[in-house]
Amino acid sequence: MKETHARSGAFDVKEIGTILEIRQMIVRLKGLPSCAFCQPLLFPGGIKGMVIGFDKDIVEALVFGEVSGLKSGDSVTSRTESLKVPVGGAYVGRIVNGLGVACDGRQDIKPDDAMPLFAEAPGMTERAPLSRQFFTGTNILDAVIPIAKGQRELIVGDRMTGKTTLAMDAILNQKGKDVVCIYCCIGRSYDFLLKMILLLQSRGALGYSIVVASTADAPVGEQYLAPYTAATIGEHLMRQGRDVLVVFDDMTKHAWVYRQISLLMDRSPGREAYPGDIFYVHSQLVERAAQLKPELGGGSMTFLPIVETLQGDLTGYISSNLVSMTDGQIYLSSDLFKEGFKPAIDLGLSVSRIGNKIQSPALRSVAATLRLEYVKYKELLNVSKLRSSVSKEAQAKLKRGQAISEILKQGKNEPVDAIEQIILLVVLKKGSLDELSGALIAKFKKTFYSFLMDYYPALLKALRTEMTITESIRKEIDAATVEFFKSQAGEPKRASAKETPAP
Repeated sequence: MKETHARSGAFDVKEIGTILEIRQMIVRLKGLPSCAFCQPLLFPGGIKGMVIGFDKDIVEALVFGEVSGLKSGDSVTSRTESLKVPVGGAYVGRIVNGLGVACDGRQDIKPDDAMPLFAEAPGMTERAPLSRQFFTGTNILDAVIPIAKGQRELIVGDRMTGKTTLAMDAILNQKGKDVVCIYCCIGRSYDFLLKMILLLQSRGALGYSIVVASTADAPVGEQYLAPYTAATIGEHLMRQGRDVLVVFDDMTKHAWVYRQISLLMDRSPGREAYPGDIFYVHSQLVERAAQLKPELGGGSMTFLPIVETLQGDLTGYISSNLVSMTDGQIYLSSDLFKEGFKPAIDLGLSVSRIGNKIQSPALRSVAATLRLEYVKYKELLNVSKLRSSVSKEAQAKLKRGQAISEILKQGKNEPVDAIEQIILLVVLKKGSLDELSGALIAKFKKTFYSFLMDYYPALLKALRTEMTITESIRKEIDAATVEFFKSQAGEPKRASAKETPAP
């Protein structure tokens, strides 16, 4: 049934339907003959929902709130418009729910606009080639598995292997880099979400971040919409010329939510009871990551979706779907995690399909052979465990591999500046660390950059400006390394830049 009302000189046309049946968060309706997929609905009590399926007689709707107050025979209204979410710069620094409504106890957010929640991804004519590196602050990623701004890089691994830590470090590393970070929590516990918020607050990262929170106790409808809300808010900022990072934590739970919805709608289950359109549900989301052309503002949106595997099975159904629709994956191994190699990234199974073409010349020159050296070291290490003795050449390679491992190790929530990464890799490539023990290499990593800041600030400034390893910069790094080890041996240090008197 249609109703027409005069409203401010215009006509307000809406359809009215009737509830037939309620199945948890799924409501079956009759009426609404002109409804369309994803069309918003208004239920009694101000509860919102949307059309998620229909045929000529029955309309199926997903309810975003509690259904306990609804009953058969209640009237439902709809308008001929698509479901939209409010967007704007005022969302930065705020915590919102899966519908984009503020839930941090502060004043309401004044949006700049409202955008369709299920918008199409930017077309090929709007996109520019990926050419700028997104620095995560994690040595092994920035050096060996570089990520570009506008890329979709999957983080995959078993429970408790550091997937969220890797993504949070990427957020912490954007401080002062003019990047808006959106952390989308899907189906996680409230305590877990609180820890993430407190981490962002304590490190000063909440000021440039947006948290879209839809925990396990939130309505299923909100959990389903949360990643689309995060992507829509991010896309608005991208079209304003901003660089955006969106972390989806995690998409496995989003798949569980969609499976639950589909089974309640009597849709035919496929493998592991997931519906046949699960690939489309996730692909239409991740395809919205992009690097826009300069004439469209030049903004970018980078996605880091997180997926959980079971017992290291990378070929799991949901995981393999997401692997096929992203630009690479970062695989975290539980075996490496137990060995103490953190972040526990398996370089044999991890890849970035963008490659090192987006790296700076300085980083590319010192990291080109790092993956191959490390993989060969792991193979040699496994072989050496089966032998009582190894050759001197093999011993040298094992020492070299141990130095590489120590440089690639990194503490939790300790992102590293790009210049520090380059300098450490320059020293590593020269072989200055090959004869040191793991403890001494760890100490070197912790103190060498501070030493350079005190005694070689001109070197750091030149490297940051040129981002290329010239012969003069290489020689100065070598000299600084010798000077550092002399100071550690008790020999007098050169005067620091702070102590040098003015001429």
